Amino acid sequence: MKLDDIRREYLYSGLSRKDLADDPIVQFKNWLQMAIDADLNADPTAMSLATVNAQGVPSQRIVLLKNLDASGFVFYTNLGSRKAQNIAENANVSLHFAWLPMERQICVTGVAEKLSIAEATRYFLSRPHESQVAAWASQQSQAIGSRKLLEQAFEQMKNRFKQGEVPLPSFWGGYRVRPVTIEFWQGRANRLHDRFMYKMVGENWEVERLQP
Repeated sequence: MKLDDIRREYLYSGLSRKDLADDPIVQFKNWLQMAIDADLNADPTAMSLATVNAQGVPSQRIVLLKNLDASGFVFYTNLGSRKAQNIAENANVSLHFAWLPMERQICVTGVAEKLSIAEATRYFLSRPHESQVAAWASQQSQAIGSRKLLEQAFEQMKNRFKQGEVPLPSFWGGYRVRPVTIEFWQGRANRLHDRFMYKMVGENWEVERLQP
């Protein structure tokens, strides 16, 4: 297998400053809706979340975007997970969205803030029953001896919550990433890609074109 021979041209589209909304959240929603409408990706809301721990060691994982407004990008997780521990040590994070069939990427840098219990509860109660039960069964990122033990824990929680609502676990919640920069990347021919970076300056967004 010769990896250096794997290549293609990027010819899907271009991107110019006049194509961009003044507000990057509006622009993001435009691109996200286009990705959803194109039905080119089974998980159009999937994003790579990069965190760094107190020792400066980075880690990444895929999470799902569950809400977006002017204040930032929202995701949910176990508050004992590695990602949550990293955020407690260093709240600076990065998000990366890749819609490769459309030759597009969006990179976000920002600060992660824990959501209120009310916000987390509202979302948790909207999840499928089995997903709620699974949140109780898994001690995310902790070692476990076998798959069977995990399935046994799930069955125990199913029995525990077989009647009535499943309450929000005290160890489960969400984060809002308040963006500081948002970069929109559109692939172009000859690797001369279009890149535009929004930066928060004071209370306003400024936009600049970046070289590929």
